[in-house]
Amino acid sequence: MQLEERCIALVEALNLGCADQVTLVRPLTGGVASDIAEVRVADLRICAKFALGKLRVQEEWLAPAHRNRAEYEWLSYARRIAPRNAPRLYGRSEEMNGFAMEYLAGDQTYLWKDALLTGQPDRGEAAAVARLLGTIHSASARPDFDATSFANRDDFRALRIEPYLLFTATKYPELAARFRQLADALYAANGALVHGDVSPKNIMLRDGQPVILDAECATMGDPCFDVAFCLNHLLLKAVHLPDRRDALLAQFEEFQNSYLQLVDWEDPAAFVTRVAALLPALLLARVDGKSPVEYLDDAGRQTVRRIAIPLVRNPPSRLAGVVAAIKSD
Repeated sequence: MQLEERCIALVEALNLGCADQVTLVRPLTGGVASDIAEVRVADLRICAKFALGKLRVQEEWLAPAHRNRAEYEWLSYARRIAPRNAPRLYGRSEEMNGFAMEYLAGDQTYLWKDALLTGQPDRGEAAAVARLLGTIHSASARPDFDATSFANRDDFRALRIEPYLLFTATKYPELAARFRQLADALYAANGALVHGDVSPKNIMLRDGQPVILDAECATMGDPCFDVAFCLNHLLLKAVHLPDRRDALLAQFEEFQNSYLQLVDWEDPAAFVTRVAALLPALLLARVDGKSPVEYLDDAGRQTVRRIAIPLVRNPPSRLAGVVAAIKSD
């Protein structure tokens, strides 16, 4: 079934309208894991999303399409915790592994990745994202949190641990044991609700408020993964944009400081140690894993390897050690 047909079928399945009321189905680009489209049905403007079983990357990367359910559940939870920071949801079809949510648009709506890559002034995005993420992590780490919908560690392994850590380990046999240690710890963790893809490409800012999308990897796990994953993108962009390095590293610090104020489920120092150990591995994974970032050239990739490899081998106990390595290169 073609995307337009699936979107119309989803609209009808969710009782959002009839086929003849659908006036637009416009595919949206940028993702590798799902088919996404803007759909207009009568006066309603929605975003329809369907998970793919085979991701659009060079290496073979298979993942269960039912992960679409985890994303919908994560968005539902985020909307309960922080209504201004989540899209309205219109329903999900189990049969189609697809759901509908509001289409985010407007003069005051923009993608954080675009703002970072084009050198837009810092509008406090890093601190705002960190506060939202810390709020969700803290709430989900409480004993009364219902984790029933998020027993997804095997999906997380297929979507994150294997393509990022274990695949990269095959490229660096001398670091393989270290990568496996990190992978095993992430797989075993069960402390809080992890989004799994907290990347600037998945974060819209609407009227100054961050909206985190693309929660296909959502699972109970170690929240240090989300923090390291997001900080990693700020470091990669600092390598890519040396003229803006100091500004990007300042946002790195703002994120760290804002987030740590909300860490109430464990010793913040122990948490930072895990982030600092994982971050260099993720740096290396984004140049030599299954999903390399698209904006780094050969020189940039070599810079990342030069910085990351020693830190994977001997990880710092504090994030300042990672920042120092970026500054000194």
